[in-house]
Amino acid sequence: MHQVERVYREEFGRVVASLVRRFGDIDVAEDAAGEALLVALERWPELYPETGAPPNPGAWLTTTAANKAVDRLRRESHRDAKHQAALVIENPEKHQPTGVVEDDRLRLIFTCCHPARAPEARVALTLRLLGGLTVAEIAQAFLVPETTMAQRITRAKKKIAGAKIPYRVPEPADLPERLDAVLAVLYLVFNEGYLATSGDAAIRRDLTAEAIRLVRIVRHLLPERPDVAGLLALMLLIESRASTRVAGGELVPLHEQDRGGWDRSLIAEGHALVRECLARNQPDRYQLLAAINAVHTDALSAADTDWAQIAALYAQLAAIDPSPLVALNRAVAVAELDGAEVALAQVDRLPLAGYHAWHVTRAELLRRLGRSAESREAYDAALALIDNPAETAYLTRRRAQLA
Repeated sequence: MHQVERVYREEFGRVVASLVRRFGDIDVAEDAAGEALLVALERWPELYPETGAPPNPGAWLTTTAANKAVDRLRRESHRDAKHQAALVIENPEKHQPTGVVEDDRLRLIFTCCHPARAPEARVALTLRLLGGLTVAEIAQAFLVPETTMAQRITRAKKKIAGAKIPYRVPEPADLPERLDAVLAVLYLVFNEGYLATSGDAAIRRDLTAEAIRLVRIVRHLLPERPDVAGLLALMLLIESRASTRVAGGELVPLHEQDRGGWDRSLIAEGHALVRECLARNQPDRYQLLAAINAVHTDALSAADTDWAQIAALYAQLAAIDPSPLVALNRAVAVAELDGAEVALAQVDRLPLAGYHAWHVTRAELLRRLGRSAESREAYDAALALIDNPAETAYLTRRRAQLA
C-alpha cells in the first residue's frame, strides 16, 4: 500500500472524530477527510521525499480536512449557523467537557452507536467513520455484497439527519445500552487488523493495537462487565501470536506456528481475564471465544491441544450464538476428534459459499480424505474470494502440493 494511503488509514478515525466534534456533521467530516487524502497524495511525496509523510501526519490531515470543511460550509448558504462556527479556527474558550469518555475516538464510537439506529447500521457506520475500514472491508465482515453495505451506511446517515440525533457527549447512563454495538465495532476493527481483507499488508498491527487500547479504556469505564473482560482477553490471546503468523511472505496456520515466539506476557494477562470470567459464570460470545483461545495458548504444542474441551466450548457458544460461522469453527474441532469425513458432512450443510474460510476448511478436509481434485477446486474457490497476499501465498502453495 502507498505510504500516504497507509498513514491515512491509520489516522482516518481520529481525523473524522475531530471533525465531527467540531462541525457536528458526519457527511462534512467524511468528505473533508477524503479531500485531505487527495491533497496528501499530491503533496507529501514532494514535501517529504525521504519519509513519505510529515512528522505528525494526524495533525496535518486534521488541519487540512478542517480547512476543507470550512470551504464546504462557506459554499452552503443555507447552513449559516455552522458556517459561523466553522470560521472560528482558534477558539480562545476552554474546551467543552468530554464527559465520562475522555478518548476522542472512543467517545465518538459511543456517540455513533445510538440505540435509535438498527444494530447492524450502528456497527457498519461506526466502522466506516472511525475504524477507517472501507465499505468493501465492512461488507466482508458482515458477509454481504458491497452494494448492500453501501446502502445500509447511506440509510444510517440519512436517519441521523432526519431524526436530528445529536452528537453529544455520552452520559454514564448511556454507556450500557450502547455497549454491545461498541464492542462489536471494536471486535470487527481488530479482526480486520488480524487478517486484512485488502491492501498490501497481511496483518495490520495498527488496527489490532488500537482496538486493544480502546477496549482497555472501556474496561476501565465498566470494570464489572464480563463481556468487556472477555473481549479484552480474546484480543490479547490472539495478539500474543501475531509475530509468528507470517513467515517468508506466507500466512502460518496455528498448528505450524513457533510457540516459542508467542508473547507470554499477553498470554498471562489473557488467561487471568479468562479465569476472572469463569469465576463470574455469566458466559457470552466473547468470553467463550476467549476460553477457546486460552485452550490453544495453554498447549505446549499443537499435538497437546485439548480438542475435546474446544469442541465443548464451541457447543456452548452455539447455544448462545447458533450462527453458521460458529458451526464452521466447531467442525474443525470435530475433525480432530471424529475424523475429516464427519466434519466435512457438517461443513457441507452450512450456507457459507460466499465465505473464503468455508472453502479453505473444505479444501483441507477433502485433502485429508485423499479427494485431491475436489480439494483443488475448493482452494480455487477460496483464492477467488481473498485479497490478502500472505494468505494467497499459503493457499497457492497448499494447492500446488496436491497430487
